[in-house]
Amino acid sequence: MSHTVTAGLDGSRESRAALDWAAAEAVRRSATLEIVQVHETGVYPFSQLQDDQVEIDHAERVVQEASAAVGSRHPGLRLTSQVVAGRPANVLDEIASRSDLLVLGTRGLGGLRGFFVGSAALPAVAHARCPVVLVRAPKGEDAVDRKGDVVVGLKPDKAPREILDFAFDAAARRSARLRVRYGLEAPPTHRFRHRREAPAAPAADARMIEEQTERLRSHLRPWQERHPTVEADCRTLVGPPAAELVEEAADAALLVVGRRPHTHRVGTYIGPVTHAVMHHAVVPVAVIPHD
Repeated sequence: MSHTVTAGLDGSRESRAALDWAAAEAVRRSATLEIVQVHETGVYPFSQLQDDQVEIDHAERVVQEASAAVGSRHPGLRLTSQVVAGRPANVLDEIASRSDLLVLGTRGLGGLRGFFVGSAALPAVAHARCPVVLVRAPKGEDAVDRKGDVVVGLKPDKAPREILDFAFDAAARRSARLRVRYGLEAPPTHRFRHRREAPAAPAADARMIEEQTERLRSHLRPWQERHPTVEADCRTLVGPPAAELVEEAADAALLVVGRRPHTHRVGTYIGPVTHAVMHHAVVPVAVIPHD
């Protein structure tokens, strides 16, 4: 079976960082790296006045240059590239249907720049049938594909198979530890704004947290058996879920979260925790669709 990691490219610094991350991931997966740039059509009122061929030629040069640079850094990597004309959201949806992984750039805080100016990345995350990884451009000399643990965030009483499959596989491919973090609503006796300000939990609350963590360990046993080399560190977090996950993953290589298929009546909806993590996490964020 042929495996493909697809990277969206628009010439921005963020999309080039996403391409670098995608190339390293394709090497880990022994997959083909597909580089795609979309020539957007029919969106802006004066788009008819633009010279489409000039724009297409420029996009093709950008893709060719990026392909050559990636190929030189990863000899032996199977690589394809293309410029596709169309509406970004439609193109991304079609690409995701035949990819193992879709990788896009993001500016993080302040909203997704994503794949294109015009916010096509957010619909891609919400509707893609494959996992989507959002990558920020690194600061200074920081590596895009850095070393560290893999962190996965789970909701109370929900540990979807798709999320755990992806997280354990990601940790195994990196020879990394997996930090499994399970969100729990703070009980009335243990409310706090931030865990650094948290008082010691009462004994009853501490027992409840430990019991929840032990249930999680039991739930993970099938995955541990399939991935015996992965050390899984389980912990129950009590506090604002998005803030806890962002802080927990600050030194990680990858943060994994989930989203259920859902279209809000006023537009795209991916859930408040995943949405907040996408905007504020400083590490690559993998968003995994699940039932």
